[in-house]
Amino acid sequence: MANLPHPMAHVAFATSYLQGIAFDYYTALLQFEPQNPTLSNWQSFVDKFSSKFRVLDTMAEAEDNLFNLKMCPEERFMTFIIRFEKEACEMGWNYSTLRYALCHALPQHIKDMLQLAPKQPLYDGYKALVTQVDQRYWKDHSEYNNA
Repeated sequence: MANLPHPMAHVAFATSYLQGIAFDYYTALLQFEPQNPTLSNWQSFVDKFSSKFRVLDTMAEAEDNLFNLKMCPEERFMTFIIRFEKEACEMGWNYSTLRYALCHALPQHIKDMLQLAPKQPLYDGYKALVTQVDQRYWKDHSEYNNA
């Protein structure tokens, strides 16, 4: 952040990314304590927000996020796999484990159709198979709704 022109610009830039309770806390500071150094001093901002909102175990949080991630029945696989792989890239897991986590995240209608397909032991092969199954599902779904 050294390229920003003024120390307050660091804080302003960082606050543009705040969400949820961190954003609510920032808004309350602006409203009730506008002279608080956290609003104008970068180090004070980092110290205050880190102590209040830091993730203590980022690996555990990433693991929870990945295992709690579920593809919605009305969601397309290509949309879901982007979210899945975004979470998965933080894990450093091998492909076998990722394949298991991906299978766990799929909706039942895809799992049911996968039971009829040849097993794909490799992650990329499994992902390609799920893509085909999902595309077929949506094609059939569209034809059925248009009939």
